[in-house]
Amino acid sequence: MDDLFIASRTSLTDAQDLIREFGGEAALQAAVRAEKSREAENILKFCHWRQVERLIDALHGDEPQGTIH
Repeated sequence: MDDLFIASRTSLTDAQDLIREFGGEAALQAAVRAEKSREAENILKFCHWRQVERLIDALHGDEPQGTIH
């Protein structure tokens, strides 16, 4: 993942809450919520939960991301 865009503090809070509650399954929970939002035709919530999913994956990664100085 080259660039990670974080749209709001809410995304970070939701990612933190899911990690705290579900641990290693947090990204899967975010994906489930994104799919439910898609099925409900709520594109804003779908995008939010997909972003949270990517953020959780980035936080769990062992590799440095972005430009390294």
